[in-house]
Amino acid sequence: MALLPILCYPDPRLHTVAKPVSAFDLALETLSKDMLETMYDSNGIGLAATQVDVHLRLIVMDTSEEHNEPWVLINPELLEKSEETLIAEEGCLSVPGIFDGVERAQEIRISYLDLQGQRHALHATDLQAVCIQHEMDHLMGRVFVEYLSFLKRSRIKAKFVKAQRQNTRA
Repeated sequence: MALLPILCYPDPRLHTVAKPVSAFDLALETLSKDMLETMYDSNGIGLAATQVDVHLRLIVMDTSEEHNEPWVLINPELLEKSEETLIAEEGCLSVPGIFDGVERAQEIRISYLDLQGQRHALHATDLQAVCIQHEMDHLMGRVFVEYLSFLKRSRIKAKFVKAQRQNTRA
């Protein structure tokens, strides 16, 4: 397995809409394992393929306390979402060090494929539901900071652009 580089906001590749997975092969299994390793190494609870510059509809996640319940969600589709919402403080491996409240549905129901191409349904609540919605946004080319005010987004973008400039000079 290998650690993958994570794209950092405001990289334009983060706004690429992911394409459906069509090949359920060893390459897909290897990618999902590498994504899980990258997510765990970065202390994350979710990672979309878009974040590692692979524009396929693939999400890995693990919201368990012990980090021992990995999920691989391929071609996830939102089937239902509750009217009840919650505001959870979100962070993102592509926007390191930034956390803010985002309003999401408290419960969702999705369908997804596993690594063998078998369809499953999942009812998720609270943190798991928030994580899935956050990662599905990545598959649509959306980063969580886009839910924040224009002023907050502008400050975050300026901070990351400045940091990238300083890193290229070093």
